[in-house]
Amino acid sequence: MSDSPSDCALVWFRDDLRLDDHPALAASARRGAVLPLFILEEEAPGESALGGASRWWLHRSLSALAERLNELGAPLLFKRGRAEEIVPTLAREIGVAAVYWNRRYQPWGVAVDKRIKSALKDAGVHAESFNGALLYEPWEVKTKQGGAYGVFTPFWKAECALGDPPQPTPAPKSLPSLAPAARPAGEALEDLGLSPSGPDWGAKLSRYWTPGEAGAQARLDAFLDGPVADYPSRRDRPAADGTSRLSPHIHFGEASPRRIWWNALEAARADGGAKMEEGVWAFLREIGWRDFNHNLLFHNPQMPYANYQRKFDAFPWREDEAGYRAWTRGLTGYPLVDAGMRELWETGYMHNRVRMLVASFLVKDLLIPWTKGEAWFRDTLVDADLANNVGNWQWAAGCGADAAPYFRIFNPVTQGEKFDPDGDYVRRWVPELKGLPKKVIHAPWTADARTLAAAGVELGRTYPRPIVDHKQARQAALAAYEEVKGAA
Repeated sequence: MSDSPSDCALVWFRDDLRLDDHPALAASARRGAVLPLFILEEEAPGESALGGASRWWLHRSLSALAERLNELGAPLLFKRGRAEEIVPTLAREIGVAAVYWNRRYQPWGVAVDKRIKSALKDAGVHAESFNGALLYEPWEVKTKQGGAYGVFTPFWKAECALGDPPQPTPAPKSLPSLAPAARPAGEALEDLGLSPSGPDWGAKLSRYWTPGEAGAQARLDAFLDGPVADYPSRRDRPAADGTSRLSPHIHFGEASPRRIWWNALEAARADGGAKMEEGVWAFLREIGWRDFNHNLLFHNPQMPYANYQRKFDAFPWREDEAGYRAWTRGLTGYPLVDAGMRELWETGYMHNRVRMLVASFLVKDLLIPWTKGEAWFRDTLVDADLANNVGNWQWAAGCGADAAPYFRIFNPVTQGEKFDPDGDYVRRWVPELKGLPKKVIHAPWTADARTLAAAGVELGRTYPRPIVDHKQARQAALAAYEEVKGAA
């Protein structure tokens, strides 16, 4: 414990709420006494602002991190306000020798970090940042011409060609820290106002999630203990427990991609079977997809609000508040769409296969702008990562990089029959349809009166009729796409 800040390093936690494989924390500990800092940056623009579900998660993740840091003797300092004012001021007032952080890649965060680093260096304070969020940096995975990739498959091949990422570093067993008298004053976590005051997210979400580094490690271990071997065959079945559900833990940095990579490879080697190896690489490919989206955002900072393919600027989107409201509430009349939207509202999460379907339904069946769907997901998803959210919504809308062709329009009925063949996912999240036989559960309007009556379903009263005819909506979407092609 040090009474002098001159040998102290400030480590600024952001979306890296862990101790394991934390390059900035490791650098701080090597420097001397460690002062951990978290700032609730309230000036973040709309696309970077925290949604309700994310605020709930962040509060609990910070609580878990603070507890671990307390155990190591280096309490977490909480601040709220403008980071580019707080960090240089704190460094000057305390007289720290260095400030360290792990890099972020969203446009607003990159700009803020550059200004802070410049201000610190002007003040004679060492400032250094690290890669703690991706397998490789956006500028490390380049085309042969030195540019950025716009298609995932060649990106993934190029990233894999770089070899395994660096080995993760273990969490410190102790941390040198400032003496209590030398520590600056901060705010209490509870005073940051992260716990929601509107819908009681916590009452629901706490039944499904354990935010924090320990929860992340437990979920990773459980997935690698067996389910990963069946990942290729079960990942598209929303009723099955076939995915890792690690995305919110990765988003908040409770587990590093490098740790996931190396633990997954270790599990494959320990098993030795071809099935396990296939499952592990299918899973790691999804970590690569996350890197790809972060690369896209880094090189195309306009993506949160502008089409990657600018020809879609001429797309004839519709204003349909009633349709949008029905979509958000899971009352479209298409059971698999409604099941996904209700799972989201209840758990802060949605199965990825269903995410693709509900996104397709909004932008192609209803012709509602992808930006409205992205904003809803940003507010309600516990894994609302800006790069992934924007990249995936633009992919679904057909206007993004490596996008699904616009003429690929998901059919909500056939998607249900293929990926939820017994209707178990629908029955869980749309319980008013649970009495329907599987042959009609994805299209209840095709059931005869006797079947509906036996299941207690009255269309238009206990469950809505479809708000749009999919066949007609598909034709309208294709016609709208032809307009875009003509304008290009």
